[in-house]
Amino acid sequence: MEHHIFYLLGVITVAGFTDASSMKATNLALYGKATQSSLYDNPYAPFGHAYNAIDGNTESHFHLGSCTATEFQQNPWWRVDLLDEYTVTSITIYNTGDCCPERINGAEIRIGNYLVNNGNNNPRAGVISSIPGGQSMTLTFEKGFSGRYVNVIIPGEKRLLALCEVEVYGYLTPDGENVALKGRATQSSLYETGLPSSAIDGNRDGVYNRGSCSHTEKDLSPWWRLDLLKQHKVFTISVATRLEATSERLHGAEIRIGDSLDNYGNNNPRCGVINTAMAGQIFTFDCKGMEGRYINIVIPARNEYLTLCEVEVYGAPLI
Repeated sequence: MEHHIFYLLGVITVAGFTDASSMKATNLALYGKATQSSLYDNPYAPFGHAYNAIDGNTESHFHLGSCTATEFQQNPWWRVDLLDEYTVTSITIYNTGDCCPERINGAEIRIGNYLVNNGNNNPRAGVISSIPGGQSMTLTFEKGFSGRYVNVIIPGEKRLLALCEVEVYGYLTPDGENVALKGRATQSSLYETGLPSSAIDGNRDGVYNRGSCSHTEKDLSPWWRLDLLKQHKVFTISVATRLEATSERLHGAEIRIGDSLDNYGNNNPRCGVINTAMAGQIFTFDCKGMEGRYINIVIPARNEYLTLCEVEVYGAPLI
């Protein structure tokens, strides 16, 4: 086979040439299944198979057996099935290093949930312009593209598509699930029967004596913390207050999200502040995809009781 190298160029959101080995996130493609429009050369040889682009090996020399290649054909394509719907935030593509990098020019990245036209009709996330031989390019998507399938397709006649590795990063597309229900709660102290777990029992009942609200003692900077057990991308948090007149105690409470347990987690980045507190009110905060394992609610620098009747967290685990 005459070896060919391909260049990738992202549209608008190209992050530039990167060393993907420095990425800490999980490459979702490693757990997927790959296919392509055709196979170059002998099907019993190790060269050119679709799987080679998700084997975790970024070797760019085709004859070392870790790159894909289609036949020369009209609109050649390659596809990875992620096996579930993910919101894709970035894709890194490695080009061949021993021949013809220009052949990838004009290739499109498409992401979606449908297999019409083999998935090539899904929304276009980027267009490849060029990638130097043996190098990689990362395309990042600020808002993300949601889908199960990631396609690379080169429109045109007598084109050949070769890829040495495709890495896909993102998170499970949220389905409206309240992930707090699966977590574990703790707090700075315990008042009577106001267990921290009562704030994640799925019950918004705001009457404390009915047993569905958490409650601390009167502490300096009282806090309540939810451990989601793994890092999540958090979109919204809703806090249900107590129905009785003591709800104003929540005034000034801060919502914090992060991975650190310094100062019990109260030093993590802030999503929002409860500036008013009326009896029975439900506050909802847009956390814009902040990432973290821990959700804290803390009333800083004040001797106060902290009572919460439900905390709902809507987000998605980071794989």
